[in-house]
Amino acid sequence: MIESLLHLDENLYILINSGLSNPLFDTVLIPFRHKLFWVPLYLAIICFILLNYGRLAWLTLIALILTVVISDTVSSKLIKKSVKRTRPCNQEHIQSVERVHCGHGYSFTSSHATNHYAVGSFLFLLLSMTRWRWSFMCWAGVIGFAQIYVGVHFPFDVIIGSVLGCIIGWIVFMIYTNVYSKLTNKYLQT
Repeated sequence: MIESLLHLDENLYILINSGLSNPLFDTVLIPFRHKLFWVPLYLAIICFILLNYGRLAWLTLIALILTVVISDTVSSKLIKKSVKRTRPCNQEHIQSVERVHCGHGYSFTSSHATNHYAVGSFLFLLLSMTRWRWSFMCWAGVIGFAQIYVGVHFPFDVIIGSVLGCIIGWIVFMIYTNVYSKLTNKYLQT
């Protein structure tokens, strides 16, 4: 069973990494996965929170930061160092296109996917009243897909990282709403 799943994972990887190779994806997906590319989005999110959450904007920003810290710690420090799955670009038996520097870190789970889905799901829940909340999940999805396309992760690394990120984002959001509610009531009483 495990062998069949790993074989399927490798075949999906080759399909995405090599089979979907094209100049448009090369131009778009390589920069999309870089954290500095998204600085304007991060600044816009911070400004939105500061402008819309009043006296409790600090709590929202702390929750968002905790979401990243928890997701990155769980993915990078706990799971990757326990599973120790070699990146596809470092496996000689897999024919792949390496579009970025591969590195020697481990592959499972994708920290990019875990972190972005954690933030995406937190923001999706936080901004549930807006119709553009789905854009955060699409944003995380494109970054996860890009990790496979550039050659540094298998699809299952990204899928499991995505699920893990959504769970972490949801848990942090539930804790956040509980604390936010208590603090809002406290401020209303004073």
